[in-house]
This record gives sequence, C-alpha cells and structure tokens, in this order.
Amino acid sequence: MSAIHDIDISYNDGSTGTLGDYKGKVVLVVNTASQCGFTPQYQGLQQLQETYSERGFTVLGVPCNQFGGQEPGSDGEVAEFCSLNYGVNFPLSTKVEVNGENTHPLYRELKQSSDAQGESGDVKWNFEKFLLSPEGEVLGRYRSATTPAELSEVIEAHLPR
Repeated sequence: MSAIHDIDISYNDGSTGTLGDYKGKVVLVVNTASQCGFTPQYQGLQQLQETYSERGFTVLGVPCNQFGGQEPGSDGEVAEFCSLNYGVNFPLSTKVEVNGENTHPLYRELKQSSDAQGESGDVKWNFEKFLLSPEGEVLGRYRSATTPAELSEVIEAHLPR
C-alpha cells in the first residue's frame, strides 16, 4: 500500500481519519471553492459519487481559499453551501492550502504527479483533480477544465472488481 494512505485528514464535520480509510476504493481528490467559475462542477462530482459509490469509489472534496479568495466561508458554511446548492454527500475536508509553505501533506504528495502534458508541481486553480487507485497510487492528474463527466471511463476502468 502507498504511503499516501498514512496521511491524516481532518473533515469539516470535526471528524478525523487518514487516507487509509479509503484503501480499496478509487478516490477522486478535488480542491474546491464555492465562488469560482468552476463551482458548478460540484454537480458533476456529486453525480460521480451517486453513480459509483456503491462500487468502491468516492470523491474527496478539499476546500481551498488560495485562488482568488473564492472559498472564504467557514468549514460549516462550505458544507452548508455544498449540501443546499448541489446535494453534496461526499466527504469534505477542512479548508487547507494546496500550494506554498503551508501545503497540506496530501497535496505535497499529489503535486509530484504529472498531468497529461507531463507537468507536475503547484496546483494552478480550483477544481484540479487527482484520481487515486484503490492502492493509493495516482492514476491521473486533471486540470480544472476537465469536467467530472470526462473522468467516468477512467474511474470505471479502475473500480475494484
């Protein structure tokens, strides 16, 4: 199993865990924001959750306020926004930093992975996506413009059998 499974996660409901809680599942990690042009992607993320959660998949939303201050609310306000506007029922972490000196350990690990153009490093904007295998390996890195629906095929190909 991957060292990524040892990384601690604090959830916006006050609970804690590790990425190891998702061993055996395909996980789509997405840095989110409530006031972004990409915010409507929450709808597609929730659709993926509804379609694949019973087959060993989850979205993990990771709110971040580092891009244009587009996630200014408290953890509770973020959760309420997501639930009321998009019916989100997938896990949401507390707000974290994905770039810079205070980068969350999860993103320190994820940012080492390259996108389809071979580019690794800093997250460029809200709604960048990382798809993890059931073993915790990064299967792909997808920039903000990639819609959740575009990931259906790759998610299906890696779901636990």
